[in-house]
This record gives sequence, C-alpha cells and structure tokens, in this order.
Amino acid sequence: MEVMKKAVKEKRRNLTEYESKKLLARYGVPVTREFLVKDADAAAAKAEKIGYPVALKGSGPELLHKTELDIIRLNLKNAGEVRRAFKEIKANAGDKLKGVLVQELVKGQRELVIGLVRDPQFGPCVMFGLGGIYLEILRDVCFRVAPITEDDANQMMNEIKGRKILEPFRGMAPADRKALAKALVGLGRLGMENDLVKEVDVNPLILTREGKPMAVDALVILGE
Repeated sequence: MEVMKKAVKEKRRNLTEYESKKLLARYGVPVTREFLVKDADAAAAKAEKIGYPVALKGSGPELLHKTELDIIRLNLKNAGEVRRAFKEIKANAGDKLKGVLVQELVKGQRELVIGLVRDPQFGPCVMFGLGGIYLEILRDVCFRVAPITEDDANQMMNEIKGRKILEPFRGMAPADRKALAKALVGLGRLGMENDLVKEVDVNPLILTREGKPMAVDALVILGE
C-alpha cells in the first residue's frame, strides 16, 4: 500500500487520519468524504464541492490529539467560516501542520468503535463496541481473532452489553448490520494481509439517523 510505503520511508510509526481512511476504505470501512488542502481558498472550494456544513481538521503525522491541540472546527456553514477556521487551525498547529482536512459533517447520536490489535500470541484481533466517550467509561467492547466471517461479526454485535444501540431508537433507523459486518470482516482481512499494521482505531464510527455507519476519525499504528 502506497500510504504505508510512504510512512515507512519517512520513518513514521503512524498514518495520518487522511492516510488511515484511504487504507480502511480499501477494506470496506465506510469513511467520510474529505479532501486534504494546503490553503484557505482551496478549503473553501472543497467545502462548496462537499456541501455545507463541513468540518475542518489539522492534518500531520505528529498531530494525533487534535482536540487537545484545538485544531478541529465543526459545523462550518459558509466560505467565510471555513477560511477563518483554516487560519485558526494553522496558527494552533504551527510547523507540525502538513495540511487541513475538509470533511463532510456526519450527524448522528450513536457512536461505535471498531478496530484491530495485533496480539503477540493470537495475532490480529478485530474489536467492536461502544465508541466516543463511552469507550473509556464503559469499556463495552468484544474481540475476535482474525480472519473473521460475517457470522462472527454479527455475533460480536450481539455480544456487547449496549447492543440495543443498534436497534431503532427515537426515530432513528436500526443499524445497517450488513455494512457493519463488512467493515469488521474487512478489518480482519487488513490485519491478515498487512503484517506492518500493529493497531487500527476507528473512533467514533457514527451511525447516521438512517443507520449507516461512517468512520469520522481513524488512526493506523505501524509496528517494526
């Protein structure tokens, strides 16, 4: 994969969010529509192409903790707001900024997490559970050793304590389990086919009101 080759050449141990999503999309994980830009005018042009509202995020190999660095701007509704947000992100990120992501704003109240960890004994293991702040608070996640099947993925969805989040709720459609299963199976395949990938973290994976899963943030960690 070109994104991993580039990271290895640059002696990096992680992919950027943009690179991570490019890799994940190849394995069936639905990701946000987004563009990587270098200046405020380009940001405004891509925002127009995506359609408002949009989100802007600072991008760079060293910019892992975007919230703490204050390099995320959400719900931007016009070109003026996009240009202003670009300048603020550039000022806050400093020399570590390599570009800015212009991203579709995905709306949804239900947050999941999917991922991959490479266990020393069992090898690549796929993870599924409640995401967002609930990941740290509740730790409601489950694992399966890769490769996994669609049946394995469905069992994982039924295994978490908060599985009702996948059901219809307050006018929101049930989760698209087929799309979720495809993403989980794909993560297992990614781990099996790429020994260099040590860890994958997709958090949050938002469920839209229509029940469609969408990876809003993602990080791929590389090993030796």
